[in-house]
Amino acid sequence: MRIHFYILLFLLFSSQLTLAQDPQFSQFYSAPTYLNPGFAGNTTQARAVLNYRNQWPAMPGKFLSYAASVDYNVDELNSGFALAFQQDRAGSAALRYSNVALHYSYTVRVNRTLAIKPGVYFSYTFRDINQTDLVFGDQIIYNNPVSTSNQAFSTEPIRYPDLGAGYIAYMRNWWAGMAFHHVNRPNQSLIGDEARLPMRFSMHGGYNYVISQNVKKKQISSVTVVGHYKAQGKWDQFDIGAYYRYKVITAGMYYRGLPGIKRNTYNQPNHDAITVLFGFEYNDIAVGYSYDLTISKLITNSGGAHEVSLIWEIASEKKKKKRRRSKYLIPCAKF
Repeated sequence: MRIHFYILLFLLFSSQLTLAQDPQFSQFYSAPTYLNPGFAGNTTQARAVLNYRNQWPAMPGKFLSYAASVDYNVDELNSGFALAFQQDRAGSAALRYSNVALHYSYTVRVNRTLAIKPGVYFSYTFRDINQTDLVFGDQIIYNNPVSTSNQAFSTEPIRYPDLGAGYIAYMRNWWAGMAFHHVNRPNQSLIGDEARLPMRFSMHGGYNYVISQNVKKKQISSVTVVGHYKAQGKWDQFDIGAYYRYKVITAGMYYRGLPGIKRNTYNQPNHDAITVLFGFEYNDIAVGYSYDLTISKLITNSGGAHEVSLIWEIASEKKKKKRRRSKYLIPCAKF
């Protein structure tokens, strides 16, 4: 136990030497504005999204991530708007990161089949820690119930603005995009030092292959291949997999890691997880559940990761009929 406490202290007080890592969602397309501001307004009219992730539940101090967003498409302005909230809690001391963001995207119609959708966001972040749950070195060594080490921490949450941008290029059956988060590299130190948040870069895309459709050209079954590469500081990963959709049921599986390209600090192949996904759609509501089966060294200790998403698309019948004829809705997967 003492070793664990010393490790925690080292990580907290050497923040200028370490690089932070943003939370991630296995169902990355079910958190569209978190993935790329270019997805703001990629819906018939309006959309509400909720996400929950419980990572490594079998370990002390698990990671809990929440996200919620509402976005709206304005056809007349070729624009999309979104309001998004995201929170992440990590560790037994509840290191907390809360973020509120405004997103804007604009559709550029290159020709009759190709469109590009750039987007930007402005957000404001609050970051704090529950100091009462921390145990410091002087409490352990000197058996002192009251520590003086916690005076280094700010008693108020750290606040900072955060900026990002991205774009999506797409046609009827494929899409590809890039996103850049934390482009202003805000200082997120809790102890008054300088700890710049590294910029997060991601590339993502996919292809939707229609297997069958009805006489009205509505899809009955399809297979969608997706990929997502993300990098932040010295950390990077790649997700690749496929979804099968039949009417209102979706099932998928993909792999996360970079074997053969990158090895971790233990000089082992960079394998992380195999993710399985199940989704169901009813009217305008889509619900997804995924489980990450850990395949790294943590396989016996982590408990994997559970994730749930809820997407509700809201539109009038007039808007639905109009958007069915449109070629400018990104054809990406919901989960």
